[in-house]
Amino acid sequence: MKKNVAVIGTGQTIVKMRREDVDFPGLCFEAASAALQDAGVTLEDIDAVVFGSAPEYFEGVNAPEKWCLEASGGYLKPHFRVHTGGTVGASTGIAGYYHVASGMYDTVLAITGDKLSEGELQLCLSTVYDPVFGRDFACGAPSAVAMQARQYQAKYGITDEQVAKAAVYNRKNAQNNPYAQLQLDLTVEQVLSSPPISTPIKLLEACPGSDGAAAMVFTSEDNVKKKYADRPVAWVKGVSAMAEGTMYTYRSWAEPIALLTAAQRAYYQCGITNPRKQLDVVEMYNAFAVQDLIWAEGLGLCNRGDGGKLIDSGAMYMDGDIPCNPSGGVLSANTIGATAMVRQVEACLQVMGKADKRQVPGAKTALAHGWGGAIQFQTVMVVSNRL
Repeated sequence: MKKNVAVIGTGQTIVKMRREDVDFPGLCFEAASAALQDAGVTLEDIDAVVFGSAPEYFEGVNAPEKWCLEASGGYLKPHFRVHTGGTVGASTGIAGYYHVASGMYDTVLAITGDKLSEGELQLCLSTVYDPVFGRDFACGAPSAVAMQARQYQAKYGITDEQVAKAAVYNRKNAQNNPYAQLQLDLTVEQVLSSPPISTPIKLLEACPGSDGAAAMVFTSEDNVKKKYADRPVAWVKGVSAMAEGTMYTYRSWAEPIALLTAAQRAYYQCGITNPRKQLDVVEMYNAFAVQDLIWAEGLGLCNRGDGGKLIDSGAMYMDGDIPCNPSGGVLSANTIGATAMVRQVEACLQVMGKADKRQVPGAKTALAHGWGGAIQFQTVMVVSNRL
């Protein structure tokens, strides 16, 4: 029988295109220190550390878990590395949850990050496909998602204007987030007139590359009752991770089957039957604006093919009935290694009531989503301020 688990502390760094003031271990130290301080614990209280980062190519250092061990608090502790591409941040958080839920450890620090300014991001991403049948494909993330966008827009009649609206509201939300790299005040017309980077994706519909890190402290229900009963916590109510193969020829990228499955399993764990009504906040891994609509459908926030109608209705805005990405989402900062964990951190801040200017009033239940690989890995975590 799994144990109930709560997040009692979170930390994230300031995100920039280049954090020239610190090296990668320095970023990890910043995030870990912030999470420990937020949780009110020290390294002596941590039983194990789960460390996550994206491919070594991204920061140009082999096996970064060795380089970052002391900075991430792993000295003389069980120390594990997780890597699942763009979902690595979420997978690291889920692994931290598993460690405590299993009863093996009482309190676990999970930490992820990347320093993309020091590696070859798109060169690496162009090699994620099958080495025999897919290597000639050799496209980075923008071109892969451009094909996803083409399929999705053609199948459901989604307009460029609807996609641009997603970019606009995310950029607007980011203005309330001190951790966001891009805090832009845009119009739909400005987005549509920005230069294409891989048609139909335009520059202002794409995420930046960033340097940053994030961390979370997970602990057991017993510990919460004994030590942390006087503070807000985020209970982990449901988690799920699903994967598809890399072969792009036998699946439709417009139909997020892995996400549909992951979401349903997470919802089952926490008794959610109507996510549109039972969730108060959603943090999606929207590296490109079109994915706001695709992932919203995959998460059951609207019917399949109705993502355009959802964005037109204003439901995803801060004053809508299902606010999405109060942080500004991945469109406003993308470290890859930490990005999916930042979604979890932001969801926890919402239900803890600690999201400051980006707080959704009365938020009790929040969802964090991540995707990665060749649009093949999907993760979902649901947190609540109620056990």
